[in-house]
Amino acid sequence: QLQLVESGGGLVQPGGSLRLSCAASGFTLDNYAIAWFRQAPGQEREGVSGISNIDGNTCYADSVKGRFTISRDNAKNTVYLQMNSLKPEDTAVYSCAAVPLSVRVLCAMRLTKYDYWGQGTQVTVSS
Repeated sequence: QLQLVESGGGLVQPGGSLRLSCAASGFTLDNYAIAWFRQAPGQEREGVSGISNIDGNTCYADSVKGRFTISRDNAKNTVYLQMNSLKPEDTAVYSCAAVPLSVRVLCAMRLTKYDYWGQGTQVTVSS
């Protein structure tokens, strides 16, 4: 079964850190760009970060720039999102998505279509 599985969410105090993982099952991520999205209750889903498989290019939403870092470990077939200096407004369900790419793109979280989505992991930032 081809799927993405996120993990690492939880409850953290403001200023704290979490590392989310997005692991692929049934396929390898080497040829896939990965993006992280989040959706808070009552709000639209928004792109958080993306990483290309072509050149490793990364991009971030302005709201997380300087606090979040996306990385990939193809040997572990996993993409990570390191989240530091977390704020209450970062509270949301975080999901990863994958799409095969064969060309360079400006930002992997601004593509129109993704082939695979994970089920999401809850991140709650609260004191």
